[in-house]
Amino acid sequence: MKVVALISGGKDSCYNMLQCVMAGHEIVALANLKPDSKDELDSYMYQTVGHQGVELYAEAMNLPLFRQPTLGVALHSDKHYTPTPEDEVEDLYRLLSDVKEQISDVDAVSVGAVLSDYQRLRVENVCSRLGLVSLAYLWRRDQGELLQEMIDSHIDAMIIKVAALGLDPSKHLGMKIAEIQSHLIKMNEKYGLNICGEGGEYETFTLDCPLFCKSLVIDDYETVIHSNDAIAPVGYMNFTKIRLIDKEGFEASSSLLDRLKICSIKTAEDYITDIDQAEVTDTDSDVYDSDDQARDTDPLLEIKENEPTPCTETVVTNVSGWTWIGGVVGDDPDLPQATITALDKLKGLLLDKGLDLSKLVSVTLYVRDLSQYGAINSSYSSVIPGPNPPVRVALGTGLNEKTPVLLCALAYSRNKHVMHVQSLSHWAPANIGPYSQAIRIGDIIYVAGQIGLVPGSLSLVSGGIKRQCRLALRHVGRLIKAMDKETLLRNVVQGICYVTNPSYIREARREWERRTNNAIVEYVVVPELPKGAMVEWQIWAHRGNTRFEYEETGCVVGENRVSLKRRWNYDNTVSAIVCNISAVSSVSNPVISDSEGGGHSCESLSESQLHEVFTYALGRLFKGVPPPSCVQSPVAEGSADGSGEPPEITLSPPPAVADSSG
Repeated sequence: MKVVALISGGKDSCYNMLQCVMAGHEIVALANLKPDSKDELDSYMYQTVGHQGVELYAEAMNLPLFRQPTLGVALHSDKHYTPTPEDEVEDLYRLLSDVKEQISDVDAVSVGAVLSDYQRLRVENVCSRLGLVSLAYLWRRDQGELLQEMIDSHIDAMIIKVAALGLDPSKHLGMKIAEIQSHLIKMNEKYGLNICGEGGEYETFTLDCPLFCKSLVIDDYETVIHSNDAIAPVGYMNFTKIRLIDKEGFEASSSLLDRLKICSIKTAEDYITDIDQAEVTDTDSDVYDSDDQARDTDPLLEIKENEPTPCTETVVTNVSGWTWIGGVVGDDPDLPQATITALDKLKGLLLDKGLDLSKLVSVTLYVRDLSQYGAINSSYSSVIPGPNPPVRVALGTGLNEKTPVLLCALAYSRNKHVMHVQSLSHWAPANIGPYSQAIRIGDIIYVAGQIGLVPGSLSLVSGGIKRQCRLALRHVGRLIKAMDKETLLRNVVQGICYVTNPSYIREARREWERRTNNAIVEYVVVPELPKGAMVEWQIWAHRGNTRFEYEETGCVVGENRVSLKRRWNYDNTVSAIVCNISAVSSVSNPVISDSEGGGHSCESLSESQLHEVFTYALGRLFKGVPPPSCVQSPVAEGSADGSGEPPEITLSPPPAVADSSG
């Protein structure tokens, strides 16, 4: 892509430019907002100290520089930005609009955001309005590692402002980042100072980097003490004389990539090598461990084309504000239009309950054929726009022609905390599409379906099912931790692992069990996953997972065995329960086999037997407390032991818990 780079003169914006070039993008212009009448602004968005030297970057990089003034006024200070006249964000919008008018083929914006959601969300807002992609390769990087990478990549930057406990203008202004690195690490350990200055502790000015054809030299400056506080004085440098010099040993004929290779700058693949460090405990690894292995045909995936999929629209609400919607079909033969039809029906069902699309928490989209995934996404975003869309799972299920699109959804009538990162980075896959990475409601965290995409390139990782599992689970863990820093992958309560071949389940289960703690997971085989992935994880976590219990129980109904897996917190206010029915001897790990192949198939359940199963499951869910009347039914006669209650096979009773709404 052709990129305009937002520059402040600081180390972060320069290093992000290096990352853009290493990712194969071309920087075609520079852009900067300068203070209108002051040397330094107290802006939430922009670094303005050192602005006197930014003008020289155009010649140093032999690129056009677009500059506009800003007053640095933040009128809209909420986390999620809404375009507001006279706000400093609109200065950025006008600046990038000017760039697009003069350079029509600009595709993306380079931004050096590391940790500030405030800044990232505003840049993404502007990019979205202008049809640009935000490239923020430094986002959520470990700051110690990031600073070391900058130094190793020959970013020659000096400290030009300090404003934190542990930093002194008289000692530290003018020091190079390589010189002050050890001190920053000590102050991080002592006071929690951000090593890269992401808390505003310090700001830098870059004198040289591999992208520069010439270096900058500061001949004279004045020190301005903004606050002479005894504990954390604030001071900055005001350049009065600055010039360019030719770089010693610089060869104009050498290509930019050759200069960057000398600096050993990492590529997108380099940032995922940690997934290969996991200890392998089994020598007989996965059956298929490469992308090009043939896939078996499984009888469970056979679709009866001449039979409609049995679907009935269902809407269930509770007093806590939750609404569950299922069985919504888009029945248009055109898949993109079928998506719109299904979402319009969903919108109507929400309106009937006094809700709108902004209250959606999650959507599961079952699609007959994922070959039109891009067009389906466009249709989806035309109905569900906005900065805080629900999390989503999209599956290619091979449904018959009468059911091209099927969806179910979860909504919540009150506030939700949303993470929707649209910037391309090395952290986790960007959601440039119409869904969020994660949503938290209270202590519950819902995560969008994750596949093994390399974040820096959004391409599927090579190496087969093992690497896809590991990378996708790394994404899950990072997303959960970003929603709550104390919550980890081990705090997952329940998940579904979708695979495109039954043989992948073994490896997926092994990788899952290495990383989680008694999480309930079910493995589901589907014909297709987005981007041709082998595996996709759909999970929810809880911030209080250490207070959860786990049990497996079972019973017999007719000739069929019923197994239950359940997790619940001590207060029994949050619970996950999964019920399996099969005709095999193992209750805790049932597998349905093909009866035509000589195995046993699941015996058809009568209506009364189905009531028995539900009664048993609800009894476990509600811990012996009678469930709500809407789901109660008389115990059927003719149960397995003639007593009216299905006989239990295994039981691990939980401790006494409080009554719950389930």
